[in-house]
Amino acid sequence: MLDGSSILITGGTGSFGKAFTRLVLERFRPKRLVIFSRDELKQYEMAQTITDPCVRFFIGDVRDRDRLIQAFNGIDYVVHAAALKQVPTAEYNPTECIRTNINGAENVIAASIAANVKRVVALSTDKAVNPLNLYGATKLASDKLFIAANNIAGGRVTRFSVVRYGNVVGSRGSVLPFFRSLVDAGATELPITDPRMTRFWITLTQGVELVLSAFDRMYGGEIFIPKIPSARVTDLATAVAPALPQRTIGIRPGEKLHELMVPRDEWQLTLEFEKHYVIRPTITFFENVDYSCDATGDRGRPVDDGFEYNSGTNPHFLTIPEIVALGQAAT
Repeated sequence: MLDGSSILITGGTGSFGKAFTRLVLERFRPKRLVIFSRDELKQYEMAQTITDPCVRFFIGDVRDRDRLIQAFNGIDYVVHAAALKQVPTAEYNPTECIRTNINGAENVIAASIAANVKRVVALSTDKAVNPLNLYGATKLASDKLFIAANNIAGGRVTRFSVVRYGNVVGSRGSVLPFFRSLVDAGATELPITDPRMTRFWITLTQGVELVLSAFDRMYGGEIFIPKIPSARVTDLATAVAPALPQRTIGIRPGEKLHELMVPRDEWQLTLEFEKHYVIRPTITFFENVDYSCDATGDRGRPVDDGFEYNSGTNPHFLTIPEIVALGQAAT
């Protein structure tokens, strides 16, 4: 699908953007792969390691609709990864978070339709489900915007879908690098918010695979959620430093004990496929679309009454050796 096409990723100099770029260049022969971001230093550093002639670097901000329209000219596929993601930063600077995560989503939608982009996949987060903090609330609003954008596009070619997943192993802000930094600094104990806490875990490669799969499978309006393992925060700390004691410090404001990616309130919209779930849109865009059979022909089935996808009740938990192996692969 991506051979000979033009692809753009917003926030392309982040952890996901770098992994997406590397994997696409390994598997496909795109005509253009555009890295759109606002940080010239990160673009310069990325350009030192990724030198394929099809790669282009565009300075710009998703808050700037005119610049997005320029950048999207001739683009076939867009991955929207740009966001302000730090929970405390969003709480302290709420308007800035809204301008990037909500207004920026609106601008990406408008630019995609204006440029006749074929397909757009937006990255979401578990924090968008029953949000407790502003970051999660802005991502919930963003998800709703991208889903409803299929109505705005109308009879045009552009279609929008969302992918949602949990913590990314080894990414900036992940707890594993945080624990390692404490150990390297000579810490005598590791802080644990709550020993009952669990989190979903996904590798960067799995996150990229989910986006590529969504491009193949999407009709427009779906939220794709991968089946991934959970990990206990105590096991994460043990995997990094088995000899160090752990000290409970309490859950931070806006933080959940467990992560939720499919809420119980949406069980009736949820379909289970072999390797992922799909939440169907609550509104109708297209006639005769059967979301239980995706665009590749794979079939899903309705989940059970009252189903929810929760990191605390997930049947698949990582063992400590598996966490160690994942951490080593991510470094």
